[in-house]
Amino acid sequence: MQIVGYETTVGGDDDDAALLVARDGALQRETLTAGTELSFTLLERHCAGTIDEAMHTPCEREQAPYCDQHTSRWACARCTGECDLPLPSCTEEHAVYLAAFAPATFKVGVTRSWRLETRLREQGADRAAHLRTVADGRVARQIEADIATDVGDRVRVAAKRRGLHQRVDEDAWEALLADFTPVSTYSFDYGLALSERPVAETLATGSVRGTQGRLLVLETNGSTYAVDMRDLVGYEVEPGGTDRQLQSSLGAFR
Repeated sequence: MQIVGYETTVGGDDDDAALLVARDGALQRETLTAGTELSFTLLERHCAGTIDEAMHTPCEREQAPYCDQHTSRWACARCTGECDLPLPSCTEEHAVYLAAFAPATFKVGVTRSWRLETRLREQGADRAAHLRTVADGRVARQIEADIATDVGDRVRVAAKRRGLHQRVDEDAWEALLADFTPVSTYSFDYGLALSERPVAETLATGSVRGTQGRLLVLETNGSTYAVDMRDLVGYEVEPGGTDRQLQSSLGAFR
């Protein structure tokens, strides 16, 4: 068996986060609802291959999570609006937004307007503000590039992990919004209820506390761990929890 992908929650009743596990070409979802018990030992890691609907095509190349042949590069990743609208989605209506990650990390971003809330949840945003709706992706990217000179347009997973147990700094967030007139604002609660920062780890063993974006929070042996689900992709796994020594969180000693 191999972990070949993951799905983040988008907030609907039937849209739980999940790990995608392949076995003999067939794909199964390991749902990550709170209280689920995961029990996998991580073995060797290599390219996760490709997924086509419910079928998986493996790849034995060593590069993980994907080799060069199976790495897709998003054409819009570094776009600043100096383009000829190369993708069909570029011509759709877009939203420009600000996202906040506790306690005080902020970014500007763009997405197709109909995907706005989904995109915010995919990123694990704690707060957000819809700034503008524009005709297409090119205009949106131009606005984003302008705002990014002051706010920034990327947040690393490590920064998101550091704030999982914290609240958004209201004063800093309101000060940022003071320069804009938002169309609407959002506040998200992922139900993690953490009192301390979880330990950064790569494992698939423990009781699921929940997910926030692509961060999976697990509890095992009295400690909580935050796992970047992308770091699990490509691992061969076998049933049964890990027996390797893990760093304990402060809560384990109370």
